[in-house]
Amino acid sequence: MTVALMWEARALPGRGEELLAWARAQPLPADPVRRETLRAPQDRVLVITWWDAAYDAALPELPEPDARLVARAVHRWRFESVGGDGSGGADGR
Repeated sequence: MTVALMWEARALPGRGEELLAWARAQPLPADPVRRETLRAPQDRVLVITWWDAAYDAALPELPEPDARLVARAVHRWRFESVGGDGSGGADGR
């Protein structure tokens, strides 16, 4: 099974580049199958890691950044893969 962990934070105004650099520099004690870092307007940073693990497995996650860097607490989500998507429309047909 593939599990994706999503970590999203919003920087204080004007500190988005600093938050992005901080997130990209954070090591994990184990290597995920894949790791991707994204950014969005309003100084938001998203890190997604993919793991070959059970949904409820204990997996390493990025920590909370220093409170002087972020506008709010980090949001975290966990998803499991449901298999490959077909090339059909939105309903999968």
